[in-house]
Amino acid sequence: MSKSVEKTALRAASLCGLIICVITAVWAWRAGLLTSQERLQALVAGCGAGGALVFVAFQAVQVVVPILPGGLGCLAGVLLFGAVNGFVYNYIGICVGSLMAFAIARNCGKPLLGLLFSEKTIAKYSAWTEDNGRFARLFAWAIFLPVAPDDFLCYLAGTTEMTWRRFTAIILLGKPFAIAMYSLGLTVVWQHVTAMLA
Repeated sequence: MSKSVEKTALRAASLCGLIICVITAVWAWRAGLLTSQERLQALVAGCGAGGALVFVAFQAVQVVVPILPGGLGCLAGVLLFGAVNGFVYNYIGICVGSLMAFAIARNCGKPLLGLLFSEKTIAKYSAWTEDNGRFARLFAWAIFLPVAPDDFLCYLAGTTEMTWRRFTAIILLGKPFAIAMYSLGLTVVWQHVTAMLA
């Protein structure tokens, strides 16, 4: 299969995932699930532990094959499971997904980046990899602060000489702050939006 066909297939899969998410969101809005956090949490609670496992799996896959901006998943975790449990499930899913992305890139190499990400993104961050020590520092800051394309950077790290131990330490120690900031910030925005629409 040619590179262009593979890239088209991956984009089509991401588009299908986005469409499914939009349809689900419209259904949830009409059912009143997005205007009542209590109703939404009751629905998820009815699924038992399975609901949490599905959400963690979704967050992990979301890192490997980005469908929606990661921040929206963090918001969903808080809305579905509450502040503490939502943070924990977000953290587990995103860390697992980050390790998966690193492993995939470690095995597939740099050609994979061209299939998953735009040339502009690749060009912007590839210069970071010219010095492994510098890359590790920049990568750690990017993971800690919720401003960089973390999914791409996890794949990019997998194409460098960064060790599994160092990558895992950066992810496990750096992700909590970024996840907390995304969750808190988007929850405040969500509350304002729903209050305006109520």
